[in-house]
Order: sequence, then structure tokens, then C-alpha cells
Amino acid sequence: MERCDTVVVGAGVAGLTAARLLARAGRRVVVLEARDRTGGRLWTDRTGGSVTDLGASWIHGVTDSPVSAAAHAFGMRPTELTVGGYQPDSRPIAYYGTDGQRLSDAATRRFVDDVHAVDALLPEVVAGSAPDASYADVTEQVLAATGWDAERAERVREYLRHRSEEQYGVWIDDLAAHGLDDDQIDGDEVVFADGYDRMTEHLAAGLDVRLEHVVSRIEWGDDGVTVSGAFGAVAAGTAVVTVPVGVLRGDDLTIEPALPEPVAGALGRLAMNAFEKIVLRFPTAFWDDDVYAIRQQGPQGRWWHSWYDLTRLHGTPTLLTFAAGPAARETLDWDEADVVESVLVQLRRLFGDRVERPTSVHVTRWQDDPFARGSYAYMTVGSTTSDHDDLATPVGGVLHVAGEATWTDDPATVTAALCSGHRAAVAVLGRDVPIEDAWASLPV
Repeated sequence: MERCDTVVVGAGVAGLTAARLLARAGRRVVVLEARDRTGGRLWTDRTGGSVTDLGASWIHGVTDSPVSAAAHAFGMRPTELTVGGYQPDSRPIAYYGTDGQRLSDAATRRFVDDVHAVDALLPEVVAGSAPDASYADVTEQVLAATGWDAERAERVREYLRHRSEEQYGVWIDDLAAHGLDDDQIDGDEVVFADGYDRMTEHLAAGLDVRLEHVVSRIEWGDDGVTVSGAFGAVAAGTAVVTVPVGVLRGDDLTIEPALPEPVAGALGRLAMNAFEKIVLRFPTAFWDDDVYAIRQQGPQGRWWHSWYDLTRLHGTPTLLTFAAGPAARETLDWDEADVVESVLVQLRRLFGDRVERPTSVHVTRWQDDPFARGSYAYMTVGSTTSDHDDLATPVGGVLHVAGEATWTDDPATVTAALCSGHRAAVAVLGRDVPIEDAWASLPV
């Protein structure tokens, strides 16, 4: 049986960060990756010469961001594309009312002010909410306190539903009241015209990364860890496990003995979402060129309500929308052509005959991916923000769980993955190492 100092399961950002830091510290590290590529849920498609990030796209706030620092060190070319998460007015947004007509500036301002008014009241209500309260519960409490008429309240209500879906890929009733506590962005947001996967390519350079090594069993005890699969087995003193929550909760990976508390409890209260990207490239731009995003209100926008203009990335007219929460689940078995036609129906409602057939389309299927089972994790009703960090509690001093779901301050992001990988490496080493070492050269 092969032996090493540390075996890392998963070659995404978290796993590669941990492996690189450990290798720089002199540890012999083996990285086992189930896919035929590195990156995990950071995946760039280059079919036909177009660059499309099918997984992570944005650095949501470059201020004091270690991911931004790493990208700079790796020479990655950023393009500023600040949309502010699912915020009402971070950049110019074209709102279309329930009649399909673009709202006037005054009407838009009134709506945005209503959203801000609710957002100002939400933190206190969330802080005082019951342990089993959902995001729907706390938002309804705030809306009831406004005294607004039904139409005015409904516009904000649907906005809050869409926020829950687009930020966490889950219906508002299923997201914990604290599920959006991390909804903060500091500084500009950027994307990468050359592809986000350059990040993991650089992180993987020089490491012993073994692709198409599907891990099916992890055994841990006082004497270390054994990781095995069809490829054989690797024994190590320690292991860093960075597979997504969907895999940890699934039946294809066995951990023996079973994960103890508080890790097991935290894992049971986190779940993978339903969140898919739909990227549409068009012959010409039929939308206004002075906006970053397009949003429609009303029942017609139940599924397709927001589109983001990515034209500035490559000069090709491009819109990005999301199938999130119920939309993602209900369209999971649809053909790509049916998904696209459903989206185009809503675009034609707003822009009429100006909407042409797209020249290329990407529709992701992260829910079907056996090595992900969704795009990222969310807090189910009954969970608390501490569940993220609890999931990373060292097990027996030899097993360390890392990944986007294990970082409380900014979960569901590349930042969370990178920082969690750093934390795991520090725990393995028993001493602090600078996170910047993750993007420094490996010793010869």
C-alpha cells in the first residue's frame, strides 16, 4: 500500500490550496481527484473558442480578498463586472413591470427604496427569530410590519423570493432565517475573460495530482487514514477531505467510523442546492446598452426574472440567467432546447421581435453531477451559521473537512474554499503559515 504524509481528496480550490501549503512545508502530499480535470466546481468550457465559466465566475468583492491576491499573482486578467449579488441597485438595472414595460426611473426608485426599507429591518428580526424560522418567516414578519397594500408588498415579496433562489438556489421557505447573513460585498466584483480555471491550473502546478481516482472509502483512526477506491489505497498520517456536502451526504462515499459530532450534526443541517447557469450568446444585443442587468416583476418572472449582460467580457452579445431553486428542479429533465425556448419566451415578452435565436448556449447540470450533487451548500431550516465552521472540526486529529460549505464568513464562494483549505493545512501542520504561500512557488 502506498503511503504519504497527507492525502487530499478533491482537486478543487480547497484541496489544491491545502495541498500546496502542505507541500511547501515539506510534507509529501497526494491529491486524489475523481474527475478527469482539476477545479471541481470551478470549470471553464472553451468549446468553439468561446470561454464560458460553467461553475464559479465572480470574485464577489476584491477588497482584502485572498482570491483576488492569488489571481493577481497568477497573472489572471480581471474584468470589472459589479452586480452586487442579488441587490436592487448596485449598478444600473433595467426593471420591467408586471405589464412587461420598463419602469420609469421614478417607479424604479420607489421599488428600490421599498427593498432597502425591508433590508434595514431584517437584521433585527433575523437576530430575534426562532431556531426553526425560515427566511420566508422573517421576511413576512417585516412585510407585515410595513402596512403596505397588497400590490406593493407583493413586488418586494417576490424580489425576496428571487434573492433566496439566486443567492442560494433554494425556495425561500427552505432556507434558514440566517441563510443570507453573509450577503455582504466589499469592493468591486470581477470576472475573468480568460477563464477562472487558470486559478486551479496554477494551484495544481507541481503537485502530485491523480485524476480519475474516485474515492469510495475513507477509514480513520488513531494511527492515521486510509483512502481507497478502484485505484487501490493510499495510507497517510492525515487527510483533508474537500468533496462537496452532496457527496459527503450521499451513498457513494463511506467514512468509517462515521463522522462524530459536531461534524455529523452540521452536515445533516446543510444541503446542496439546485442552481444552474444558462449562458446565451446572440448575433446582436437587443437590450439596452446602459444596464448591467435586466429584471422583470410579476408572475411571468416566476422562473426567468433576471439576466446579466456579459458582453463586455469578450465583445459578443451575451446574457447570463439562472435556473434556481424550483426552476432548476422542475427543468432538470428538460432538453436544452426546451429550457432555452422557455427563457426566450420571457425575453420576447420584454423585447418583442428584436430577440433573435442564440448562436450558442450553455446549460449546466450540476444537480446531475455525481461528484457535486448541486452547485453549493445552503443552510436548511433549523441550522445556524456555526454549522459551517462545525463541519470543519478536526476528527480524531487526523481527518479534516474543507470546502466552501465549511467557512462561515463567506460560504458558497471560491474565497470560502481557499480560506478553508488554508485552515485545514494549518490544522495539519499544527502551526500557522501565511495564506500567501498558496500562490508562491513550490520548493524544488
